[in-house]
Amino acid sequence: MPLQPFELFVGLRYTRAKRRNHFISFISLISMLGIALGITALITVMSVMNGFEREIRGRILGVASHVQVLGNDGRLSGWEKVAAQARANPAVLDAAPFVNGQGLLSSGQVVRGAMIRGIVPELEDKVADIGKHLRSGQLADLKPGEFGIVLGADLARNLRVQMGEKVVLITPQGQVTPAGMVPRLKQFTVVGLFRVDHAEFDSGLALIDMKDAQVLYRLDEDVSGVRLKTRNVLEAPRTARELEKVFGTSAFVTDWSQQNANYFRAVQIEKRMMFIILTLIIAVAAFNLVSTLVMVVTDKHPDIAILRTLGASPLSVMKIFVVQGTVIGVTGTLLGVIGGVLLALNIDVVVPLIERLGNFQVLSRDVYYISELPSHLKWGDVGTVAAMSLALAFLATLYPSWRASRVNPAEALRYE
Repeated sequence: MPLQPFELFVGLRYTRAKRRNHFISFISLISMLGIALGITALITVMSVMNGFEREIRGRILGVASHVQVLGNDGRLSGWEKVAAQARANPAVLDAAPFVNGQGLLSSGQVVRGAMIRGIVPELEDKVADIGKHLRSGQLADLKPGEFGIVLGADLARNLRVQMGEKVVLITPQGQVTPAGMVPRLKQFTVVGLFRVDHAEFDSGLALIDMKDAQVLYRLDEDVSGVRLKTRNVLEAPRTARELEKVFGTSAFVTDWSQQNANYFRAVQIEKRMMFIILTLIIAVAAFNLVSTLVMVVTDKHPDIAILRTLGASPLSVMKIFVVQGTVIGVTGTLLGVIGGVLLALNIDVVVPLIERLGNFQVLSRDVYYISELPSHLKWGDVGTVAAMSLALAFLATLYPSWRASRVNPAEALRYE
């Protein structure tokens, strides 16, 4: 639908001209601001959801592994051979064995449940970043036979223990005595504290040496599995599928997206629903644009009649009002994109300011996995939102413009 110069000129002039009816000007402004507000909110919320996904993934992978090769019955024999087979895949950078178990940690009268992970300190740093998150001590302090333990900072606080103090680990693998089943207890010394700013790990994970874990959980020389680090974390699912073909039924292979599927599925669902809900704001603004143009067409009946008598075709009249509505839509979209991008890029400044002014915390560490509001702007999302807004604005102009093209010049000028 190519535009003639006079159609573009008249359409732009109608947009800039002061109207006799100030109410129409007010509704036009509201429509423009409504579109801008909706786009700003949508871009900001999508950026925050992207930030949540990236932050949760980064913090989970700081402790978890990209890929895990697990024994089918919870025990994996010959982990060195399994690690060598995994390293044969060009996507795998390194491998480390581990022992997983559950237990109760006791200090004085305080008891807390925890996930116990037995590791080889010098290999663990090659597959995870937990060593970078140590607040006290180091992984090398975990030595076989010395029964040292590294605790999450929140777990240590709940147990009321500090560096060098003792905790008792109670495992469900009990031993049979004449008096019945007695749980196994072992005293450990706290040699390190870590904080990854992820509530699940900070309050529920404890690390010990793998040899100590094998003795404690009666695994002999077996392990629970082998943790792998891949070259590209986003390619880990594909690497896991390739390794499944290598190991067959002898082992069970999982990747980080399967191990934490609930977290990322929840983020995706929330992002999708927020997109739909906030899109309704833009749709409402587009409906306002329809009413604005209908009133403009009614107000401009004499002008339309004159244009028709001067030789303008119904299609030309239609294009004039399409131009006017599109200008409103483009202006609102442009303002919204600028506002959304600026807000998304400065969310780390805006949110703390709101918290200080309102004397409250948006994300409490005790409730949420992360305590700071993250933001990750994706230009693809910005383009999608802008294109959707422009499409809605264009569609909103079609009916009023069609109504304008149907104006009968004789009827419009009868009472002029």
